[in-house]
Amino acid sequence: MQLTQLPKHTRPREKLLSDGPDTLSDAELLAIFLRTGVKGMNAIELADSLLSQRQTLQSLFNTSLEDFLALKGMGEAKYVLFQAVLELCRRYLKEGCERAFKFESPVQVHNYLSFQLKGLEHEVFMVLYLDSQNQLIKDEVLFRGTINTASVYPREVVKAALKHNAAAIIFAHNHPSGVCEPSHADKVLTEKLRKALALMDIKVLDHVLVAGNRCISFADRGLL
Repeated sequence: MQLTQLPKHTRPREKLLSDGPDTLSDAELLAIFLRTGVKGMNAIELADSLLSQRQTLQSLFNTSLEDFLALKGMGEAKYVLFQAVLELCRRYLKEGCERAFKFESPVQVHNYLSFQLKGLEHEVFMVLYLDSQNQLIKDEVLFRGTINTASVYPREVVKAALKHNAAAIIFAHNHPSGVCEPSHADKVLTEKLRKALALMDIKVLDHVLVAGNRCISFADRGLL
């Protein structure tokens, strides 16, 4: 049955306008996003099918391009739309944190970084710049690609920290492979950066590794 054949008050768009977005199911919200269905399925049924195949919204939005194209009714245009919305959500949440968010526990740090880095298909090296009260000044991806001592330059990290007037720093990088264990290269790089920043009296509070749904803290492991 096409959406236009459903009672008006049950159609996702009309329901959102009359009752608010929080009253819609995941499938109904996704149907608004998809706009149209495919042969044999309206937008809600297509949304239900996608969620059944990927199990969760998180899994659906973090699907690789290759796997996404294998889903019925999905093409590159939809993939681009999904990724654009996901990035807008990241930036929306980030806006509310910068200069107003104080990290008071490792769990807060892990949750923040997990949201930023989970699901990325490429390796990135991120830095959180903090003031003397552990309030977030800014986060920034400084390097992309293979993260090791050859690709991450201490000089650039120190320069960026001074530019933002940071009193402390938290490093983070991801392992797209899903292996949540720091490599020898990760440990060597962390120590090299810690020593370089110590010369400027800038503390390295932690280096967090994000892989899949897990986070590993170098500080908790005694690696700092």
